[in-house]
Formats: sequence, structure tokens, C-alpha cells
Amino acid sequence: MTISNRPTADKGLVHVRRALISVSDKAGLVELASTLHSLSIQIVSTGGTARALQEAGIPVTDVAEITGFPEMLDGRVKTLHPKIHAGILARRCDPEHQRQLRELGIAPIELVVVNLYPFEATVSKDGVTLGEAIEQIDIGGPSLIRAAAKNFEDVAVVVDPADYTGIGTELLQEQGGLSRALRSHLAAKAFARVARYDALIAAYLERQGHTVGKSVLPDLLDLRFVKLKSLRYGENPHQQAALYGHALEGQSSAAGAKQLQGKELSFNNFLDLDAALALATEFEEPVAVIIKHSNPCGVGIGSRLSEAYQRALAADPTSAYGGVLGLNRPVDAETARELAATFVEAVIAPGYHEAALAILKEKKALRLLLIESWPATTPSDRAALELRPIAHGMLVQECDRIDLDPDTLCVMTRREPTETEMRALRFAWKVAKHVKSNAIVLSHECATVGIGAGQMSRVDACRLAIMKAVSSTKGTVLASDAFFPFRDGVDAAAAAGVTAIIQPGGSIRDAEAIQAADEAGIAMVFTGIRHFRH
Repeated sequence: MTISNRPTADKGLVHVRRALISVSDKAGLVELASTLHSLSIQIVSTGGTARALQEAGIPVTDVAEITGFPEMLDGRVKTLHPKIHAGILARRCDPEHQRQLRELGIAPIELVVVNLYPFEATVSKDGVTLGEAIEQIDIGGPSLIRAAAKNFEDVAVVVDPADYTGIGTELLQEQGGLSRALRSHLAAKAFARVARYDALIAAYLERQGHTVGKSVLPDLLDLRFVKLKSLRYGENPHQQAALYGHALEGQSSAAGAKQLQGKELSFNNFLDLDAALALATEFEEPVAVIIKHSNPCGVGIGSRLSEAYQRALAADPTSAYGGVLGLNRPVDAETARELAATFVEAVIAPGYHEAALAILKEKKALRLLLIESWPATTPSDRAALELRPIAHGMLVQECDRIDLDPDTLCVMTRREPTETEMRALRFAWKVAKHVKSNAIVLSHECATVGIGAGQMSRVDACRLAIMKAVSSTKGTVLASDAFFPFRDGVDAAAAAGVTAIIQPGGSIRDAEAIQAADEAGIAMVFTGIRHFRH
């Protein structure tokens, strides 16, 4: 038996005589194996992979023939054997390694084709049990991949069916050889695949509560994302950018949305779509959210989606021009006609009626995004983490998902809000949570009237919200994301005709703000909750 297989000098070729194939995803399997067979490469395989190849008429040597052991423990133990791993890990240039292989009758393996049990796909399904998830944790696969990747000088490892065509082409061109450059590239990809796989499992188990302690902030934060696509550029044309997807969480997000039509999405589009989706999911009734530069410029609710959109647009039609729209209902024909009459950059929604798509297809540049799994406000969502990069570090916090608790609201003024004012205050408070600080929202019970965002002083945010109002501010309510440090903001609101205010409270000058409200006949409610959004 000849086992020496030193790379040839020119391309660092390793000639493949024996390949181990064990794959969960059978896509492209038969085509690759056919190429190997045509080059007289022996194929060693296991279980379902071996059966698939045999059914295709491709000769296969079962792993059990090599190891002398049958598959055990319902297939949990198949390839974990010295006669397999030694054949992969032995260094071809090491005489001692070669001597041991000869003495033990172990033949080398030059190609390992493995993809892992579908753990991610399994845990992404609704209703999956912990037991079902555990069974999809691959053991032998990662071991084979790591062994082959470690010994890439002598072995090629393939973990992605997308690479089969390139592998087959090079094998044919080089008469069964694979270059060092390709082996090195595949090894790096293999280690990245296993690392991500382990991170997925760790993240899932953390979500199930199988960790010590109660903090949702892990001691080790793994930020392994998958590159979904390159973007034209970042916030500005001179900045490179790409979209990456997060393990286990992609389906209910802008990153995982399906684009139905329109131009390629930009970096800034994704920022605005994310903001639109976050605010739209706050509401149970039909809502339309118009986002501009990551801030809402108009929000409306209604009995119909078209009514909600009309109210959102009327709040600030100038700023809404070229905005991004978030909707929490499937887009119908009536809403589509409204959309088609204005310039909208992108829409994100849980569905589109066929009649609506027929109308909107005429707006060829309009980007339509579909969220097939609309996010639900569940306890696990509330524990989700928000990441903010800083130079050489990362800030991590729980997402701000806390709801307004009517039982904890405290009326601080002589006058209590009316039922209509209370509905308007709750509406404005939801919107304020998604406005950059300092944030002030003027609204009625079904639509915003004026929004003051990102100001360095609260009184300036009040003035900006009043200035931005297209319709009269008389009779509106006001939501402030944090307390009033002085009474000047309340005075400005009173002068604009505001009748009720909701704010967290907690200032050393709360009494002055309350006094200003009482003097103006304004009802003021404290929440005890702050919603800064920097």
C-alpha cells in the first residue's frame, strides 16, 4: 500500500486518492461524488450519505468496513475512531507518522466533505423542544472538520455545497489534485463554520436558561455574524459596507426580510427599516410609521391601514418625502394607491395583497420588504441584546421593551387626564420611546402632530416639536422621554395649547414642572420610566 502523498512543487498539489463524505445537506452530493468516482477516488461514507450514493450507483466503502465497528447509539458514534482520524491527521512529511500508519494498516484520507446537522434550521422552527434541538448537535462532524482543517497541508476539507463545483473543476483540471491555495482557503472557512456552529449552540442554550445566574448579559459575548451581502457603500459613498445576519434571529428582522421589488437596499435604508419595524411592532391596531434618518417623522393608527397611513403622512408630509415606511398589516390595494401617490424609499410589512403588488410594481424603484415571520413581543424578545460599538469596545444592553403599566402611572397635577387624553398619552409615549433623545412628541390619540428629536436641551426639543407641527397644536398631548429639568419646557407646551403631559418624573425640580402644569390647567402623569435613546 502506497501512502506517501507529498505535494508537488509547483502548486503545492495534493493528489486525492481517498475521500470521506458525510453530509446532512445532500445538495450537489451526487454530482461531486460522480466526479470523484470518475477519477478513481475511493469514497468512504456513512449512514444516509452512503445510501444516497449507492442509490445513485456510485460505489461506496462504509465506514464500518474501515473501523471494524458498526454505527452505535442511534448513529451518535460513527466516525469517532483512530482508523478515520489518524488517516486525516497524519502528516505526510513525517516519517514517524507514516511508519505508524503502515504498522496499523491505516490508509490516509486526502479529502473530507462534511456538513453539519441542521441545528440552526431546527431551533428556528416554532415549537421545537429542547430534546429535538439537542439531537441536532453534531459531534463527529466538527471533529472531522477540525482534524482536516488542521492538517490542510495534506488534506482538503469542504463544508459548503456551494464549493463543490470549484472543487470538482480543480480535481478534473489537475487530474485528481487540489492546490495548497484552495486547501488553505477551505480550512479557514471550515474553522469559521465550526466556530459559528458552536456559538449557535451556546446562544440557544443560554436562551433556554441553562446558564448559571440570572443576568441576560453573557460573560463571553460572541459576535459571530454571517455576511449576507455587500452594500453599495455605507452612510457615505467613501465608506465600504456590508449586511451581516445574526445567528438564530434573522427571520423577524429587516436583515432577514425578503425583498420583493425595487432597487438595491443601502446602508441607510437598513437603519431606517430597522427603526420602522421596531416602532410598528409596538402597536396592535393598524399602524403606519414613517421614518427619516432613524427618527419617526409621522405615526398614525386607524381602523384601516390606509387610514393609518394618511394620518402618518399628514403629520409631516415634508419630512415624509423619501422616507421609509413600516406597516403592521398586509398592504392592501387602498393603501397601495396612497403609497403610489407619494415618494417612498422603502416599505416593510408582514404581507402584500396581489392587487397591492400590481399597483406598486409601477414604482420600479420602490423597495418592498416582506417580513414572513412578524415579530411578537414575547419574554425572549424582551431579553434581546442591543449592541453599540465604541472604539476598541462594545456596549451591550437589554433592548428597551418595557411596556407602560397603567397601575404605576401617577397623576401629579390637580387635574386628571380625560379618557381621550389618556389614550393620546399612551400613543405618544410609545412613539417617544423610538425618538432620539432629547425627545418630545406632540400627538392626538391617533396620530403624531409634531416631533422634536435629538436636541441638546429639552426645551429646544419642545420648541422643535411645536415648530414641526403642520396642524394646530391646540388640544394636543405631549410625551417626554425623560424628566423636565426646568419648568420652561412645560411653559412652552402650555403656550402651544398642550392639555396633558406624560413624563418619567425624577427631577429635583419636579415641583416646578407640576406647578407650571397646574397654572396652565395641564394634566401631568408620571411614569417612573425613562426612555432615553442616544
